[in-house]
Amino acid sequence: MLTKLGERFTLLFQKYMPDAFVFAIILTLITVISAKIWTDTDAINIIVAWYDGFWSLLEFGMQIILIIVTGYAIALSSTVNKGIDKLTKFIKTPTQVYFFVVFIGVLLSLISFGWVVITCVLARALAQRIQGINYPFLVACVYFSFCAWVCGLSSSIPLLLGTDNNYLIKSGVLSETIPTIYTLGSTLNIVTILLFLVFAPFFILVIAPRIKNFKELKDMSDGSALEDSISIKEEAQNSKLQIGAVSDTLNNGMLLQIFIVLMGLTYIIYHFYKNGFNLNFNIMIFIFLIVGLALHKTPMRYVIAMKRSSSNISGILYQYPFYAGIMGIMLTTGLGEQLADIIASVATIDTYPFFAFVTGGLINFAIPSAGGEFAVVGPSVINAVTEIGSGLPETEVTAMIARASLSIAYGESLTNLLQPFFLLLVFPIMGKGLKIQARDVMGYFVIPFLVFFIIQALLVTYIPL
Repeated sequence: MLTKLGERFTLLFQKYMPDAFVFAIILTLITVISAKIWTDTDAINIIVAWYDGFWSLLEFGMQIILIIVTGYAIALSSTVNKGIDKLTKFIKTPTQVYFFVVFIGVLLSLISFGWVVITCVLARALAQRIQGINYPFLVACVYFSFCAWVCGLSSSIPLLLGTDNNYLIKSGVLSETIPTIYTLGSTLNIVTILLFLVFAPFFILVIAPRIKNFKELKDMSDGSALEDSISIKEEAQNSKLQIGAVSDTLNNGMLLQIFIVLMGLTYIIYHFYKNGFNLNFNIMIFIFLIVGLALHKTPMRYVIAMKRSSSNISGILYQYPFYAGIMGIMLTTGLGEQLADIIASVATIDTYPFFAFVTGGLINFAIPSAGGEFAVVGPSVINAVTEIGSGLPETEVTAMIARASLSIAYGESLTNLLQPFFLLLVFPIMGKGLKIQARDVMGYFVIPFLVFFIIQALLVTYIPL
């Protein structure tokens, strides 16, 4: 029954869901209208807020682009391809691929938000080698596994709460930091990790489509070559002049690259020695860059790898500013804060985690960034929880704030299944050279969303922190 439902939802999404960019435009108009109706902001000020917000995610967008292209460049190395060839000796069927991709994807996402790129690379490589894989569903498996990032080491809201002198402390919303033992190390978070790590891979097999007429990777070419006809090493060799040239020696020599790799490795060791296991976007990009340089060995090979991995990132370049504009409207007009206040006003000591969970999910449609969303709704929810817990011991109030903050984070991450924004992380790799859109995979997320919404709502409400 679940399989048939999934197939019906997929057909509905294919029929009615527009392109991801059109989705962003519609959300922009909904946010503009909502801000006009529910706030006292003039139309021109809403437009100014939209324009000002347009540029607020430029750094974040560039980081996402670099995560994708440096991660993909690693995957294009001969070393990684040989490793994947060996892996296919053990993983031989589509069912095994779906299970393995979700399991590995969850593990990688728990380490870092940006490591979904590695899951993409692995999944596409398996689809090239193993017949009978429903490719749109495989893309859905990759994206579904990405939801686990909110429980892991790069989860932005728990890390913010544990950061000294953060903006919540500066504004008086919090009096002190909340250690990660209350958030990432809590019983609630550990149980949620197990939900993704143990339950999710088996659940994905239950809802795997059983249709006979499905699209494999080889069936979805957009007319361009699915894979480059010559290897990176061969292309680098072909770029040499017929006569011996100093430039060719520099381009294809290993000495310069070895020196840069050694410098990079030295800094990476220094970073973790000084900061502990602190993963952020910048150090992840730097690690990917240095590893890619090491694997490709020469400057020219790495240049070719980066050129190939950068060929499908246009969606990020023009769509991220629109979501930043939506965030600008929510922040400047106070619309996000009003929505959070309304939801928080009906919460009680028994129901506040559920309402925080719903708040995180709803606001995510307009602000698909956990850090940006928490800046909008976090203060209102924390103030409401503090008021609800008035008279309780300070440690209990701290635990309540931690539970509410985790609930917002879980809700934000889960509704990514219904919000195609972060598919922009997946499509540059999984969709390269293919006729595939968000509507082709979004239908597969409806059942996982409903099931995990129920489970996570129960967890945030009843599992001890």
